[in-house]
Amino acid sequence: MALRLHYVVVLVLFLIEYGISQDDIDLTKGASFIFGDSLVDAGNNNYLQTLSKADITPNGIDFKASGGNPTGRYTNGRTIGDIVGEELGEPRYALPFLAPNTTGRAILYGVNYASGGGGILNATGSIFVNRLSMDIQVDYFTITRKQIDKLLGASEARDYLHKNSIFSITIGSNDFLNNYLLPVVSMGERISQNPDAFVDDMINHLRTQLTRLYRLDGRKFIVGNVGPIGCIPYQRSINQLKESECVSLPNKLAQQYNAKLKDLLQQLNENLPGSTFVYANVYDLVMELITNYANYGFATPSKACCGDGGQYAGVIPCGPTSTMCSDRDKHVFWDPYHPSEAANLLIAKELLDGDQRYISPINLRQLRDL
Repeated sequence: MALRLHYVVVLVLFLIEYGISQDDIDLTKGASFIFGDSLVDAGNNNYLQTLSKADITPNGIDFKASGGNPTGRYTNGRTIGDIVGEELGEPRYALPFLAPNTTGRAILYGVNYASGGGGILNATGSIFVNRLSMDIQVDYFTITRKQIDKLLGASEARDYLHKNSIFSITIGSNDFLNNYLLPVVSMGERISQNPDAFVDDMINHLRTQLTRLYRLDGRKFIVGNVGPIGCIPYQRSINQLKESECVSLPNKLAQQYNAKLKDLLQQLNENLPGSTFVYANVYDLVMELITNYANYGFATPSKACCGDGGQYAGVIPCGPTSTMCSDRDKHVFWDPYHPSEAANLLIAKELLDGDQRYISPINLRQLRDL
């Protein structure tokens, strides 16, 4: 009880400090509206009765805004969404939609709808009991959209969303890891759907979701592909692989989805007037960090900094009793599933200023300036 009260006090102090004075909103700074899963969740799952939570130590140990206390981010520091927002000049982190103070003019700096365990498909992540699927996240943005109209008036609200807002989508990994590839949950899916059909189902759902956001006046989008999920410490640990090896099936599924995602975004660019959909090639970017880790200052591309079990500390999730490394900035992975802040910084840098190997047709800074 005392630990929970301490967490609530820390969260309130964080929201007061970084969450927003209602009177000092500078609309020229723009907004980030962030959708996705645990890679970019900033605390929505704190407010859900779910098995997927990161509101426990040592998560957030390097997150300066909270004094090193957990905020619900599934990493030791900032997420990619946090870093990108800082670099684009947004003076506040996008607040979790479910946080009690995400109201009034605070929402004009953006809102984070992402949820650990969430996926493109509504069935994804059911093993966690509760999570926000992409459909629900878009439903929640519909609420925000009406609030922005009330704050700015219909005309200014539309201009603000068209010109000054970036819609970031990081989702899809759980549809494989916690749906299609999870035997207990997905046996029926795998019998009824081959990989092609499952990926097509994902793409069709995402097309509808992105089109909904466009109709709600989203115009500038960045959509991340699925990373090399066969290389995460969890997969390497349970499959007892060598450090240089990754599990092939998850990576093949990710690559299959990624190829169709790139085609989808090209179609949306052609068919939705005034839109710009940017494709973030997270798969190749993370694979570069894993393959050439020493070039980027990492000591290990395979072992989780915080976790336990197996050769790569990848079986038991990060928590208060976990083994934790002392050199957090030397690990590509923070825990069995998620990158460290050090890795997030390198990924964000390429998304902001990189070339078309990793982000196309333009990078995030160019998208902001459109």
